[in-house]
Amino acid sequence: MKKILWAGVFVALAGIGGQALAANAECDAKATEKKLAGAAKTSFLKKCEKDAAGGGAAASPAAAACEKSATDKKLHGAAAKAHIKKCTADAAASAPKS
Repeated sequence: MKKILWAGVFVALAGIGGQALAANAECDAKATEKKLAGAAKTSFLKKCEKDAAGGGAAASPAAAACEKSATDKKLHGAAAKAHIKKCTADAAASAPKS
């Protein structure tokens, strides 16, 4: 009975881990493409995996556009966060209300 239980647990964990590995591989490929290393890569991977799991700042098209704008302006760290926060707030304020 214990063998069957452990086999079920193993199969369940393998399924969850498989999804996480797919996100990890995709995020890792993006980090390599951007030539990130060290703390920048760690931060990028954390955010990328969070976004892949369905919870992230880029949930709206405006947030994605603001993140692209920050990248285009070569902003990093606190400056990028401040730009994205202000940009998304401005976009939300100018959005037509239903």
